[in-house]
Amino acid sequence: MSKEQISVFDMFKIGIGPSSSHTLGPWRAAQQFTAVLKSKGLLHEVEQVKILLYGSLAKTGAGHGTDIAVLLGLSGDDPVTFDVNRVTPKVEHIKAVGELEVAGERMIPFSYQEDLLFLYAESLPFHPNAVTFQAFLSNGKAITETYYSIGGGFVVQENDTESVLSEVDLPFPVDTAHELLHWTMKTGLKISELVLENECAWREESETVAGVLNIYNTIHECIYRGCHTGGTLPGGLNVERRAAKLNKKLMQGRSYQDYESWVAAIREGGQNFQYILDWVSCFALAVNEENASFGRVVTAPTNGASGVIPAVLQYYITFHDGMRENRIIQFILTASEIGSIFKKNATISAAMGGCQAEIGVSSAMAAGALTEVLGGSQRQVLMAAEIAMEHHLGLTCDPIGGLVQIPCIERNTMGAIKAITAAQLALQSNPDKAKVSLDTVVKTMWETALDMNAKYKETADGGLAVNIPLSLPEC
Repeated sequence: MSKEQISVFDMFKIGIGPSSSHTLGPWRAAQQFTAVLKSKGLLHEVEQVKILLYGSLAKTGAGHGTDIAVLLGLSGDDPVTFDVNRVTPKVEHIKAVGELEVAGERMIPFSYQEDLLFLYAESLPFHPNAVTFQAFLSNGKAITETYYSIGGGFVVQENDTESVLSEVDLPFPVDTAHELLHWTMKTGLKISELVLENECAWREESETVAGVLNIYNTIHECIYRGCHTGGTLPGGLNVERRAAKLNKKLMQGRSYQDYESWVAAIREGGQNFQYILDWVSCFALAVNEENASFGRVVTAPTNGASGVIPAVLQYYITFHDGMRENRIIQFILTASEIGSIFKKNATISAAMGGCQAEIGVSSAMAAGALTEVLGGSQRQVLMAAEIAMEHHLGLTCDPIGGLVQIPCIERNTMGAIKAITAAQLALQSNPDKAKVSLDTVVKTMWETALDMNAKYKETADGGLAVNIPLSLPEC
């Protein structure tokens, strides 16, 4: 039995930006806490709720929207369906009226200043991203639960096994790249085909296909929206959105009313290297500017790195094979399997491993996926993933102002370009002569993460975060 069973829908989750570990995870944790209150029949006994944020959630939580996420989660809103245009107004309303409707059912007094605490100097040993919820009841008792957001929207409690799904009998259990290669060589299946077989242990194939296409629809809607929305990003850094301006320049002022005609027009622009390079950057910028604006994105495998895989997928769709559903499904399934290997054997959390765990992993996922849809062998897929990660090793996470903006947004463009380069190198190479395996680079990434100074792990205590003078508004 595999030590951890991860589905494609664990690696790719629909949610709201700007961070999977600091926004989506705490949001889900808040939902889990209200579910506990409901299951114990205590929801209507709640008189007060306190939220305690520790470690990285405290230090960069305000910039990552952690406070917003927990309030919306406690209110009973869901990140998959909640109207992104209502995010800021609803939170501002809670602050202004001093009331919180827990799970949408129980209205209680709530003070943003006194009931939501950023404990900057305190950390819990299990994981840097910790949040504790306390519900004080009418009988004088209290219910306390602590959750850990371990990256990619995954949430566990200290005694959990970190298994995110109920155990099923997978036909092809995979923990490592070596095991993945073993099964594909034994069966002759492509990596995406093997993943689809495993997914059938959880649900019908038609459900998996529909779910993957829903992931894709969210991705392309995000790209299109980001390429057509200007303005300045929230948070106080006054970062100007660039994707819309770049899109307008590349389209020479032409506009199109829907995604399909827009993509067709881009394709008609040709195969010039600089032209393609500009579009890949534009696609990545678009997604991460949406992410920074509390827009709807897909964790891939995190929010901070959510632009890499969409940019590479859009590159393939636009400049290679068109919008063929079977290829899109193949791309996403392959990417998910590469990502799951990193999660099982290392981390996809910047708070644990620095930015190598986010941009590096997403670049490896994209490189492997692109290699498969371009006709690469199973060994070439793994080689491409290894190449992409190898050249992200040691990448730190040092967000200026604690916001997922600088250097995060541009890093997605770099990760996408590296993924494409890695795929091309793998396709032109003999993987049998490779000196470094994917398992070796995963192991190295984890060792690097363990050695990395905590100030470079999403705390905003080092690097660019302390070398760029700021004057941000009080949160």
